[in-house]
Amino acid sequence: MHKISVTIITYNEENRIRRTLESVKWCDEVIIVDSCSTDKTVDICKEYSKCRVFIQPFLGYGLQKRFAVEKASNNWVLSLDADEVMTDTLNDEIKATLSDADIAYAGFYVPITMVFMGQIFKYGDENKCLHLRFFNKNEGNFDTQSLHEVVQLRGVTSTFKNEILHCSYVDAHHYIHKMNDYTSIYANEAVKKGKHLGRLKSVFRFLFEFIRQYFIKCNFLNGYPGFVWSIFSSYYVFVKLVKLYEKNLYK
Repeated sequence: MHKISVTIITYNEENRIRRTLESVKWCDEVIIVDSCSTDKTVDICKEYSKCRVFIQPFLGYGLQKRFAVEKASNNWVLSLDADEVMTDTLNDEIKATLSDADIAYAGFYVPITMVFMGQIFKYGDENKCLHLRFFNKNEGNFDTQSLHEVVQLRGVTSTFKNEILHCSYVDAHHYIHKMNDYTSIYANEAVKKGKHLGRLKSVFRFLFEFIRQYFIKCNFLNGYPGFVWSIFSSYYVFVKLVKLYEKNLYK
């Protein structure tokens, strides 16, 4: 059976990291790259004998995850976020893959489904959204993007059937806090790339995004959490475009 390393980047995740670590206890090694947490995240990780903890001030999401992969002892890497939980069925699927003498693929896309306001989303973009998370590090690694980083991989890929549960937001306050960080990163990167936009575009994009999320992507079938998510997603787009407008206005 091929050995596997799990890589996780963390910052102040004491309320969620244990659930993630419990879901990968079967794995051979867990690499934690912590961005100088001020809570008990590191102490919790050290309770697990398979965890190797590295302290690294935050470099941006792409570079931070590259750093974690480079610390992995094994060729096969499963990259998780600290708010993601492996399902038992996905663990079994990965074990079956690792038991093959010759794995025919360089990497595997994994369906990721959001859990929001206590509900697993069965509809919309956040239901089984595919991300390349399980791969042979000899064939690639994460890119260097500060936000929305992806794995750049050589070779053929496949897709797992079973999913990771993404328990991304503790509550509305947490969502707004993360949104503020992400939209600022977007605006800074967009300005560096020379992007501009008019004032009306942010308004139209807000309206379009709500219609797309709530009606076209069927988030209305996710009940009240689907409505809230559609509003939040639309507001996210609006705020990041407003911040980009401000950056160009005052530079």
